[in-house]
Amino acid sequence: MVVLTGPRQAGKTTLARQVVTSPASNFFDLEDPRDDARLGDPTLTLPALEGTIVIDEAQRREDLFPILRVLVDADRRNGRFLVLGSASPDLVGLTSESLAGRVSLLELPGLHVTDVGADRLDELWTRGGLPPSFTADDDEASAMWREDYVRTFLERDLANLGVRIPATTMRRFWTMVAHYHGQTWNGAELARSLAVSEPTVRRYLDALTDALVIRQLQPWHANVGKRQVRSPKVYVRDSGLLHRLLGLDDRDAVLSHPKLGASWEGFVIEQLLTRAAMKDAWFWGTHAGAEIDLVFQHGSEWIGVEIKRSDAPRMTASIRNAIDDLNLSRVIVVHAGSTRYPITSRVEAVGAAEILSDGLSA
Repeated sequence: MVVLTGPRQAGKTTLARQVVTSPASNFFDLEDPRDDARLGDPTLTLPALEGTIVIDEAQRREDLFPILRVLVDADRRNGRFLVLGSASPDLVGLTSESLAGRVSLLELPGLHVTDVGADRLDELWTRGGLPPSFTADDDEASAMWREDYVRTFLERDLANLGVRIPATTMRRFWTMVAHYHGQTWNGAELARSLAVSEPTVRRYLDALTDALVIRQLQPWHANVGKRQVRSPKVYVRDSGLLHRLLGLDDRDAVLSHPKLGASWEGFVIEQLLTRAAMKDAWFWGTHAGAEIDLVFQHGSEWIGVEIKRSDAPRMTASIRNAIDDLNLSRVIVVHAGSTRYPITSRVEAVGAAEILSDGLSA
């Protein structure tokens, strides 16, 4: 069984229909009442079907995964089930069942620079990676689509995922998170702003994280004699949705906004994390102000990534402290320009278009 997750409108259904050549009767879209009724009792309906069976929006059936586990055990053919869901595996119930050895988990995060070309990097950053937003006729149409997406997501999709929070409350919270984009989580401050408790805002944050629209980037804890940041950084995963929540509808508006640097940082991080070499990554920071945007292991090396919107970055005290405290083999400074040059023997500046197209090993 393959479980393909990703945010709404990322292209999961389109991809499934392009890849799977089974008969149309093998496709079940559980948002369609007719398909839901046709599925009926899966223990009776599914065993009789040949080829790959595609079940779309699987999170709408809470009883599904225990049944699929039984069916997989009865017939262990590879590729028998392709399950699509608009939520994290935790939320759709994968962790509640013993599926080890039976399932492969994949995530479709939206368009990547390698999908659209490096020459459209800024357009991808401005509009985000959800295909209908990126391919819209103009910036106005893209912004209108994203506004409709936010409204529909809050009013319908979250409820379908079992999140029972008023849409107006979640819109306020999501917008607040957009203003905290790229900062460490401060639940107390957001709780005061919303006049709710800290556990409540934490529940809001986890709901949006499970729905794959927020990323909580966890801190790395090194064995150093310094007070280190222990709260996650929060990011709106799609830069286009971030810009819509901030009211920024075109590139000029983004470039003139105070969140410019944070927006660029989040965009580059999200693009990097979709690559296999960056599956497990953290940020590192101390209470004295030293930090580095990403830390990850590549083979036997520990590598740091610092992200700058400028096109001519230089050595900083934060990078120097990170190298010394974390014993980093090298640091890559990803910048908005196009040139590649060494800053020191262990620090190199690389343009975002190059590294996002060719990968970190280039």
